[in-house]
Amino acid sequence: MADYYLDFEKSIKEIDLKILELESEGSSDDNSELLSLKTNRETILKEIYSNLTRWQRVQLARHPQRPLSLDYINYMAPDFIELHGDRYYGDDKAIICGIATLGEQNVVIIGQQKGKNTKENLLRNFGMMRPEGYRKALRIMKLAEKFNLPVITLLDTPGAYPGIGAEERGQGEAIARNLLEMSKLEVPIISIVIGEGASGGALGIGVCDRMIMLENTWYSVISPEGCASILWRDAAKAPDAADAMKVMPDDLIKMGICDRIIKEPLGGAHREFGKIAAKVKKVILEEIDSIRKNNTNSFLDSRIERYDKMGIFSES
Repeated sequence: MADYYLDFEKSIKEIDLKILELESEGSSDDNSELLSLKTNRETILKEIYSNLTRWQRVQLARHPQRPLSLDYINYMAPDFIELHGDRYYGDDKAIICGIATLGEQNVVIIGQQKGKNTKENLLRNFGMMRPEGYRKALRIMKLAEKFNLPVITLLDTPGAYPGIGAEERGQGEAIARNLLEMSKLEVPIISIVIGEGASGGALGIGVCDRMIMLENTWYSVISPEGCASILWRDAAKAPDAADAMKVMPDDLIKMGICDRIIKEPLGGAHREFGKIAAKVKKVILEEIDSIRKNNTNSFLDSRIERYDKMGIFSES
């Protein structure tokens, strides 16, 4: 059960509290009242989560208890060795980079990292990378290429950090450099959106051969609030912006941007983390195998072909 409930989950909260109360009193699963509450809870969960709006799913992607990059890394690859620094300026705590083993496959994992509380978020800069973060990621990608290791990137950011210092150190150049270099990287790249995929902040480590998204995530050039503020000068119109922008995995599959959606447990990834983490690991290994078996062109040619298809449409 969750410790935090979104506005549209309030009806579940009351039932959860009653279930906890009965369980604390020693009631077993064969207690008729407890059984009835659990059955009712499951029914309400299904009703809520089968009819989520795009904006509600954006909120779910930002859920305070949603699993973060380090959660997935620690579950999938207990032998993960983190590597630090860009060799130019410093180490950006908003991005985790290192080498690991998934099953029998050696890989490099690069993940944007938010915090679970205020102290951690200040350390991680709320998942907003600075130029040294993008340069660190690129350094580790080049290391992966040297040793023929697939690159796995986990996307979860509200955007690149827009501070003065970041701009002075070349934020735009660092992101652009990554786009160029990742397009030419001679190893498989798999990107997985595990939460928010906002703007160039996500794209700076998101050029890939396979784009995979968890069911309740979003990926777009701007946040719904940002879009609403520009178009209507009113951030409160974010739900309308989310619909207009079509930011969800189902939308992006149709556009050819997303290749595969990983279904989440009922109620979101945070409710059954072990189950979703095992799925993510399985999908990564499947996609690495698929790329290596089916990629007959150079990685550059394959990526040019992939991205050339995006944005093409026909008028009926």
